[in-house]
Amino acid sequence: MQDKRQFYIGGAWVNPQAGTDMDVIDPSTEDVCAVISLGDQADTDAAVAAAKDALPGWMYSDPTLRLDAVKRILALYQEKADALAQAMSLEMGAPIDLARGSQYGAGEFHIRNFIRAFEHIEFGAPLGDHAPDTRIIREAVGVCALITPWNWPMNQITLKVIPALLAGCTMVLKPSEIAPLSAHIWAEIMHEADLPPGVFNMVNGDGPGVGTQLSGHSHVDMVSFTGSTRAGIAISKNAAETLKRVHLELGGKGANIIFADADENAVKRGVQHCFQNTGQSCNAPTRMLVERSVYDQAVEQATAIAQATQVGPASLPGRHIGPLVSAAQYDKVQALIETGIAEGARLVAGGLGRPEGTNRGYFARPTVFADVTPDMTIAREEIFGPVLSIMPFDSEDQAIALANDTPYGLTNYVQSSDGARRNRMAQRLRAGMIEMNGKSRGAGAPFGGMKQSGNGREGGIWGIEDFLEVKAVSGWDVTAG
Repeated sequence: MQDKRQFYIGGAWVNPQAGTDMDVIDPSTEDVCAVISLGDQADTDAAVAAAKDALPGWMYSDPTLRLDAVKRILALYQEKADALAQAMSLEMGAPIDLARGSQYGAGEFHIRNFIRAFEHIEFGAPLGDHAPDTRIIREAVGVCALITPWNWPMNQITLKVIPALLAGCTMVLKPSEIAPLSAHIWAEIMHEADLPPGVFNMVNGDGPGVGTQLSGHSHVDMVSFTGSTRAGIAISKNAAETLKRVHLELGGKGANIIFADADENAVKRGVQHCFQNTGQSCNAPTRMLVERSVYDQAVEQATAIAQATQVGPASLPGRHIGPLVSAAQYDKVQALIETGIAEGARLVAGGLGRPEGTNRGYFARPTVFADVTPDMTIAREEIFGPVLSIMPFDSEDQAIALANDTPYGLTNYVQSSDGARRNRMAQRLRAGMIEMNGKSRGAGAPFGGMKQSGNGREGGIWGIEDFLEVKAVSGWDVTAG
């Protein structure tokens, strides 16, 4: 069993001052695989103090030095690729091929994109030709609390830590206590990258403990949080006492709109995307809206794909889906499947309980409901499991109304061979991201949502700018440089 009870504070690994041990559970086996310590106020205060002390030196450092540090981090990240993949597979149940591919790859992808985007950040420039002696300066927000989830560990850590570093911020990372092992390796990378002590700090803890202490801390200038909408609301309320900046990347209930003229792989693509990472993605297309003329055919296709989807332990190679992350998540998904049945949705694949042949591990059956109506719980709540809801529509306007009939607004999807229709849909759908015909957004595109899916944007230039303040200076001596 791994012992990961230490925190990383002030450039060194330190023992908790007031920690409480917590077991880390392998969701494929339900066995304890590691032990961490949950920090308390003294640990949080120590990490914030270290970040505050390091802020002036890092904030006013030459931006090229910060860029060089991130390039060192990228090289170290690549060196530890397999260790990171193994850790993510163990801690949160990502099948090892997915962990080595998308889970690890997302982090490398974001680091590279931030390095490229950094070239386009102006830390100081004239307001314009009409006011050459008015200077616009962009400087670091300050000390940042970075609170990350368990479902895409390196994706979210890199989306927060790297732009904060490039902006000149110092930080305290609180990774998910459910999946902390890859974050421990990340802290090792930061140590080996030879950052000034206190620029990066990491304290393990839960939301009510370290998370609340960070979001309400008087010496924290910004909170960047990824997680549930419920937790995001609590963080916003707590942070309001000190009027700090709050960036939230929250839940979603993505609509995947499939028109009759969509390509032949549209349904398959949608089901597989919904089930990827065992459905534990905020941008999963969990509501499939299908034009009525091809609705029955789509339900048949989705049913067959779900029934063919294999489920197995995270350690096995292959394209199967793994377990849900925890007993609590398993119970939540089971309860929502039960609610879907009780409210009258037509169960066409999967259902309650573990897949046949499994009696241990947090494995759920790939599940598809048809004839779902917008008022049903499974159409409105984020399930965060391998559960797809299918409903018909008759017109473009109805599809838009159904897609927008949600408190969330993260990612919506459109499948049609009609380019003009796709463009109309993209303009009218209320979401921060629209993906059409299975084409991924370009490298460095902003990630984030509207409504109860949060605020702010991560990735590329937008991700760096979220960690910068804007200062306007008059009377700037343009001859002095």
